Amino acid sequence: MALTGILLAAGRGKRFDPSGVQNKLLQTLGDAGDVVVAASAKNMLAALPRVLAVVRPGDDKVAALLGALGCEVRVCADADLGMGESLTTAIEHTKGAEGWVIALGDMPYVLPETIRALAATVERGARIAAPVYEGRRGNPVAFSSFHLPLLLALSGDQGARAILKSHAVSELVVDDAGVVRDIDMPGDLRGDLP
Repeated sequence: MALTGILLAAGRGKRFDPSGVQNKLLQTLGDAGDVVVAASAKNMLAALPRVLAVVRPGDDKVAALLGALGCEVRVCADADLGMGESLTTAIEHTKGAEGWVIALGDMPYVLPETIRALAATVERGARIAAPVYEGRRGNPVAFSSFHLPLLLALSGDQGARAILKSHAVSELVVDDAGVVRDIDMPGDLRGDLP
């Protein structure tokens, strides 16, 4: 059994640049020289055999970059309605999977071994697995196919958080600060970890 990776890369990043001119996913990270979404995708691809990335309409640069790296790419026509729409687009396209590791395109510091460990936790029978770093629950989150109906029912700006609140979650303690570190503001692009 191998889980499918889902990389959500369809947000607008309004906190990063309220004007919408700079796409935060295409900004260069201070330490790696990679752009944000490429680093996120490479970590997923290093851990899982299949990664589907979801982008918003017209985001051709992000789509081309992710495709060139080896991700399958799907455009979510309703991406501006929220993360739930992007997630259901991905789940619908991969609904034959045994489960999914759902990651965010603006979290480039998650280690591949963390992604593999989350997938393995679900492969061993957990229905949901989430990483915990220094007492804080982070991302990505892995789901078994048991939760397919709930994931397909998401819509609008409702991500999977409601599922996590109402179902048992196997918490995996990790030594990976990347699970709680995203790129929200330009200062987050620096390479030093908190």
